[in-house]
Amino acid sequence: MAQFSGALRLTDLDDFIAPSQECIKPVKVEKTIGKAGAIRIENDGTYVQLDNSGGSTKLQKAQITLNDCLACSGCITSAESVLITLQSQDELYKVLEGNRKLIENGEPEKQKTVVVSVSPQSRASLAAKYKLSLQDTAAKLTTFLRELGVHHVLDETFARDFSLLESQREFLHRFNNQATKGSLPMLASACPGWVCYAEKTHGSYILPYISTTRSPQQIMGSLVKDYLAQSLGLTPDRIYHVTVMMCYDKKLEASREDFYSDVYRTRDVDCVITTGEVDAMLDKEQVILSDIEPQEYPSVLPVTPSGSIVSHAGGGSGGYLEHILRYAARELYGKELGQLEYKTMKNKDFKEVTVQLEGQQPLRFALAYGFRNIQNLVQKIKRGKSHYHFVEVMACPAGCLNGGGQIKPEEGTSDKDLIAEVEDMYSSAPTRLPEENAMVQQLYEEWLGGMDSGKSRTALHTQYHEVEKNINALNIKW
Repeated sequence: MAQFSGALRLTDLDDFIAPSQECIKPVKVEKTIGKAGAIRIENDGTYVQLDNSGGSTKLQKAQITLNDCLACSGCITSAESVLITLQSQDELYKVLEGNRKLIENGEPEKQKTVVVSVSPQSRASLAAKYKLSLQDTAAKLTTFLRELGVHHVLDETFARDFSLLESQREFLHRFNNQATKGSLPMLASACPGWVCYAEKTHGSYILPYISTTRSPQQIMGSLVKDYLAQSLGLTPDRIYHVTVMMCYDKKLEASREDFYSDVYRTRDVDCVITTGEVDAMLDKEQVILSDIEPQEYPSVLPVTPSGSIVSHAGGGSGGYLEHILRYAARELYGKELGQLEYKTMKNKDFKEVTVQLEGQQPLRFALAYGFRNIQNLVQKIKRGKSHYHFVEVMACPAGCLNGGGQIKPEEGTSDKDLIAEVEDMYSSAPTRLPEENAMVQQLYEEWLGGMDSGKSRTALHTQYHEVEKNINALNIKW
C-alpha cells in the first residue's frame, strides 16, 4: 500500500478543524510531568516539541496509508497537503517509461493508452505563472505532455458541461419534491474535501442534502474509461487516465471504491497530479512552458469545434450557483435573469443571491467557501434554520482557484495577489452555457441512451457513505 509523504500544512487557521482524538496515527508527543510543552511548526514544515526547560525535540512525521486516511473519523482540511505515492508524477513517468520499453521491444500493442485531462483551474494557475494566455497555455502544455509520450490531452471543461446539466436537472427534481426530507437545500458535490468531511463528521443527517451528481473529474473518468475506450476499441484497463487538478483532495476522490470497476479492475481516474506537480515535471525536464513551440494535435473530445478555450460563468469553482439558479428561474417561472446580485454576509466567502418574482416562491441561493462557513451552514441545516434552496459548497477559502495543489506564490508575491491574478486569468476565457455543447447533447443519446436512462444515472451520479466513528479507527472503510 502506498504511503503518504510530506506534512500536512496549515495555511489558514480559520479553515482548519482540529485533529480528532481518534486519529489513527497522530504525531507522537511524549508526556512529561508538569506543564505541557508547546508544539512549534518550523519554516520547513517540521514539528518541534518544546519542553519546560527550553529544550526542543523534533517530532517524526506520521506515515499513513491511503486506506488509513480514509478511515480517519475526525480531521480534515480544505486541501490535504499530502502526496500519495500512487498518485504522483512519478507514477505517470513509470507508465510512460514502461510504454517506451514495450515499443523498443517491438510490443507496442501491449502499451497503455495514456490520457491526461486538465482542469480549467490548473490551466489558469499555469497561465498566471508563465504569463501566457489560456489558449497558449493549453497548446503548450498539450505539446509538452504529448512529447513525453501521452497519447491524448483533454480539457475537463467538457465533463463540467455534463456536471452542470445534471446538477440543474437534479435541483429541479428536488425543488418540485421539496416536501421530502433531505431534498432541500441541495448542496454542491463537486468538492471532495467537503464531501469527505460530511461523510466523516455529519453522516446520514447531511448526506441526503448533497447532490448526487459526480464532480467533473469523475464524469471525465466515466467518459474516458467508457465512451473513449469504446471509441478507441480498448477495454478500460488498457487506458491509464491522469487528471491535472487544483486540489490534493481530488486524489482521495479518485481513490473511492465507488469509482472502481470490479470487472476490469481499474479506476475511472488512475492518477491525479496537482498543478504544482505539473510545474515540477517542467522543472525536471528543464523546460519552460512559455518557451515551448506548440504543435497541433487532433482532439478526441473537443470542447468546441475549433478547439478554442471556453469557460462557464459564475466564478472559478464551476459556476454551479449561477447556472442552477438561472435554469430554475427559467424552467419554474419562465424568467430569464439578468446580472445576479451577490450579497456578502459575515465574510467574503459567504454570499447570498435571492431572486424574488411577484407571486412566486423566492429562490434563495448561497456560496459557502471554507470550513468556517461550512460548519455554520451545517449547523443551521441541522437546526432547521437554513432557508436556502441551493448552496455552492467548496472547502477552500476563495474556492477552487485557491486549491492547495495550485502553484504557490513566488518570493515577493502575496497569496492575495496571486489569487487575484489567477482569477483574472481564469475569467479571461469566453463563457457559454453547457446546453450549447452539441457534442454533449449527442453523447447523451449515443453513449448514455438518453438523459433519464439507467446508464446516465450510473455514469454521471454517485452515492455517499457515512463513516461510523470508531475509537480505534483501524478497520473503517469508505
